[in-house]
Formats: sequence, C-alpha cells, structure tokens
Amino acid sequence: MSDFSLMDAIESGIVKIPRTPVDDDATGDLVTYLRLWDHIGDKLPKKKAAATAGTEGWIPPPELEGALNSLYRSYQRAFTHWDQHLAALGETPPVFIVVCPNTIVSKLVYDWIAGTHTQIEDQPAINKPGRLDLFSNVESGAVLVRPRTILVDSLQLESGEPLSKDFKEAAAGEIDAFKAAYRVSNLGADADKLTDEDLLREVMNTVGKKGKLGEGVRCVVSVAMLTEGWDANTVTHILGLRAFRSQLLCEQVVGRGLRRRSYAVNEQGRFEPEYSNVYGIPFAFIPSDRPILEVIPKAPAIEVRSVEGREHLRITFPKLDGYRVEIPDEDLIYSAEGSPRFIIGSSTVPTWVESAPFVGETEKTSDSELRPAREQEVAFALARRLIDSHFNDKGRNPRPWLFPRLTQICRQWLVDCVDVDKGFDIGYLLRYAEWQAEAAEAAYQVVASQVGNRRGRMRPMLRRFDPTGSTENVSFLTRKATVPTEKSEVSHVTLDGIGGNTWEQILALECEASSDVEAYVKNDHLGFAIPYIHKGRTHSYVPDFLLRLKRGDDDDVERTLIIEVSGGQKSPGPTKVKALTARDSWCVAVNNHNGFGRWGYVEITTMIGVRQTLAEAIRALYDDAPIIGDPDLLDFNEVARGA
Repeated sequence: MSDFSLMDAIESGIVKIPRTPVDDDATGDLVTYLRLWDHIGDKLPKKKAAATAGTEGWIPPPELEGALNSLYRSYQRAFTHWDQHLAALGETPPVFIVVCPNTIVSKLVYDWIAGTHTQIEDQPAINKPGRLDLFSNVESGAVLVRPRTILVDSLQLESGEPLSKDFKEAAAGEIDAFKAAYRVSNLGADADKLTDEDLLREVMNTVGKKGKLGEGVRCVVSVAMLTEGWDANTVTHILGLRAFRSQLLCEQVVGRGLRRRSYAVNEQGRFEPEYSNVYGIPFAFIPSDRPILEVIPKAPAIEVRSVEGREHLRITFPKLDGYRVEIPDEDLIYSAEGSPRFIIGSSTVPTWVESAPFVGETEKTSDSELRPAREQEVAFALARRLIDSHFNDKGRNPRPWLFPRLTQICRQWLVDCVDVDKGFDIGYLLRYAEWQAEAAEAAYQVVASQVGNRRGRMRPMLRRFDPTGSTENVSFLTRKATVPTEKSEVSHVTLDGIGGNTWEQILALECEASSDVEAYVKNDHLGFAIPYIHKGRTHSYVPDFLLRLKRGDDDDVERTLIIEVSGGQKSPGPTKVKALTARDSWCVAVNNHNGFGRWGYVEITTMIGVRQTLAEAIRALYDDAPIIGDPDLLDFNEVARGA
C-alpha cells in the first residue's frame, strides 16, 4: 500500500488541479461562491415540499443564479478550447456537474439549465430553451435528439418515462454495442429486456466516453455524488448546491473532477497542468496547523420538540413571499410620492470572482464580459413581469393591453426612484431573476388606483413550494433558558437573551392562564416569518409568539394573534416598518385569502400592561376590529364591510 495524499497528487500533476473562489467584490466576510450554501440553503425548497407546483417561473436565489452564470462563463472558455483544438480529434466535450441537495431542487435546476418540454392534451408542444445555451436541450423551438444535459436522481431513474424514439434511432449504434457488451458480461442474458431506465443509467455511466451513449453530454445535474466508480475524465466544472460539513465529503465531490484527460508529457518531461473549477464546495488545500484548544464542556442541552398527543394544540400558518394589490384596469396612475429608493449596488452576489488553485494559474471571471442593458430594455422586462405576476390571474385573465402603460410607468420609476452605485449599471436588474422580481414589486407600488377614495384589495403571495407551516415537526436542542408548556404542541418556550427574557416568560404564563387562549407557541425554529421591504431591500421579520384563540359555540372562524414582545428587553425593538407591514400588509393579505382564518398583530411595549394589552388585542380580534389591519386596504368594493 502507498500513503500518497491528495495534496501530493495535485502537486505532482497526477490529477487535475482544483481551483476554488478565493476573492470577490461581494459584501460580507465570506467569499460568496466558495460557501454558497450559507447564502442559499434556507431559500431552496426542502425535500418534503410540494413537488406538484411545477418548475415554470421558478426564481432561483440571486447568489445561485450568479454562481451558475459565473461558472458557465468559465465553462464557455473551456468549451471554446475543446471546439477549436480537440473536437476534430474525436475528443468528447468538457463536462459541467451540478450537485443538488434533493430531487426537487435538482428538477428545478435542470429545467432552468436545460429548458422544458410541455405537452397539454392535443395542443402543440411548448418547448422553452434553457438559460445556458451550451447546455440547453431545446434549440430553435425543438427538443434536441441527443441531450446536452441529463438529470440523474432517484425520481428520474424510477419515473418510468421512456426515452424518445428519436434518441433511440440516433443512438442505435451505441445502444447495440451496449447490448452486445451486456450479453457478454452477463453470460448471454437477454439484452432485449433492457428497459429505458437501464439505457438512461448507461448514458450516465458513459459520460465523456467515445462511442458510448453519454459521449455528447455536457452537463450533469445530480443528487448526492453520482454512483460509485463514476470516473469521467472530462469534468472541468463542479457546482455544489448542498451542505458540505466535512473535508472528506468535499474531497469526495471535488474528486469527481480530478481525473486527468491526458497523461502525455511535454518537452520538459512533465504533465501539462489541467484544471477543474469548483464553486460551492469549501475545499481546504492546506489543513489547519493551529493547535487544538481544550474544549470546555457546556451545560447539557434541552430538547425542544413537538409533543405526541398534543395534536389538538397544533397551530398552522401560511408562508408568504410578499403581497400584491388587486387594482382595476381602468385607471393606472403613476404616483412615486413617498416611495423608497431602490439601490443597485454591492450585494452578496459578486460582479467578479477570482479562483485560485493550490499550485498553478488563477482564473478571474467577471460580469464585465456581459453587455450593459438599455433603460428601455429594462422597462420592457419589468412591465412584462408585472403583466405575468399581477395582471394575469394565473393565466385565466391576461391583460396585455396594459403593457404600454406599464412600460411608461416602469421607465418613469427607473428615473425617479432608482439609484445606481458607481461600477454598476441599470442592466443588473436583468441579470438575476430575483432582483428583477424585487424591482418589479417596487415599481408596482407606485401604481395607484382611484375608485372614489378606495384602494385595491391586498392579496398574499404564498411561497410556491412550501406554502404552509405548523408546529408539527419542531425538534431542536438549545442551551438557552426555557419554560415548559401545557397549552402548546411544542414542549418548551425558549427565552431569548442572556439568562432569559422576563417579558417572554410573563407572556407565556399569561397565555397558560388565559381562558381565551386555546394554544400558543414561541416562534423558534418554526419557519414563520413576515417579509417586508426596507430601503429597497427585502428582509424577513420573525415575531415572537403565535396565539390561537378559542372559538365560541357558533363561531366557525379560527383566529390567530401574532405577538411581538419588545421594549426594555430588546434594543432596539421592531422598527416601525416591521410592525406596519405585519399589521397592514401581512394580516390584511392573509385575511383576504379566506383560507387561513382571521389573523391579527399586536406589539407589547410595556411590561406593566402585558395582561391588559393581551386582553385588549384578543377582544379586538374577536370583534374583527382594526387590529387586523387598515379596513381601507381590504376591499375597494366593500370597504364599509371592514373585515
């Protein structure tokens, strides 16, 4: 046996040299594309999220979209080199790998990269190309016979979806060769019984191999680390979209891109360096040589969990991405008075990234390679998004005649409300879908409607793949001070602050004692947050408690009260915009949905009056009083009806 480390192999040139991001111009202390999961992990749908929502219109987090585009620009250089120097020699193209955390994310990323094919009954098929041209499986409106991008995950392999007839005809020679080899290796087994699933596995296993089914594949979107023994030597780019908690896991995934393409030596008798560019995998070239400090044992952690048998105390809540106001068509009026400034400038998405290896050459990828967009082009894109998101009613009532007026409004908004920092341009709104969506939402706020003195009806924008949450599956460890519960499905109330928060403890005791409170929960590890916009940026506000009130004998409406405990124990307490958004936007929008009961919001700012403030808020919620929001925002047709 030989103990030969990976670092020695890299220095010796036996393997490719991995290049990882070492510097960028993004805000924050972390190199964004090195530790990508820290920026996007909580923004991607979880495995248990509803996969039935489809992938059309998915907006990836800007850091993910930026990483895909940046690494793709590096791939384009590798592809150009292959096309000019290696393709004529029969070599297979370079390969780009995306490693995803679950099958839902892999499908979303695959459709975003490779495009979609939609067939609805007897209607003509709709083929939309992918966002990355060299990886798109759709070209000139038609699906390519030989796919450039493949999806490798359990759902795809077990779906039973047949391979296209065109693919089988185009790859007839490779399929026959595979069947012949199958008969030899399996002692004359009937190769005609091979399924399309077997053929798909063969495509995956032969990526980068001449004369095989997978020779033309350029991009592989996978879950986990592909199969054991997967050894394509054409991998030049790897993007990790999952958590990497150990260096061993980092080495295993990076290792998929380290097999050299060529072992021919140069005139000096050495290997020419080959590189593999890696984003999202915090691979450490040099182990830390800092001394290991003695670990002082901490106090035992307390398990906070959902308690079996308390299902009747469960609290369910909606998860929102934002809000929209239904506005009548007849009168779209531009009014920028009081609108916040929208700033295009530094963020967690870098405009350039420098990747460096342990030894060898560095590589710099920059947005400057892209052409700047014109103001009119940006206005058109924002107006198109507004038509799709706010004036379409999920495709049932499209209103394209509003496009010219919305374009005028968006262009005026760009002039009046948008600030562009030095080194940036207005075209950045088109580069990342989430930024474009945020800009469209901000532009929408300047559209005023006048029907008498009434305003439009507020509606919630539910999170697409994860629209609801509850107290059902809470489980975490904490060393904070806790208070055990009786009227909550969750076992404890976790108190914030050093030594615990007396205000929160008093409120928990009041909830336990109140005859009006049926169930309550501290909002810790629930995933309940209220989106709000401050200074042109989207933030999440996490209030402290949720209370479900008891119903009367003839009351079929479930009422839930959101409580923020602030004042002396919090410095500073919630800003005004948080409280106003919670009361006048979140509660109003959710109440108008009519699918989540009646919601209200109150902020407790004085310790002496906790019981009185709680009682008044509960009574107001029972009476559907203005605590649930400004009645003028509820319905422009039925303002007098209030709630």
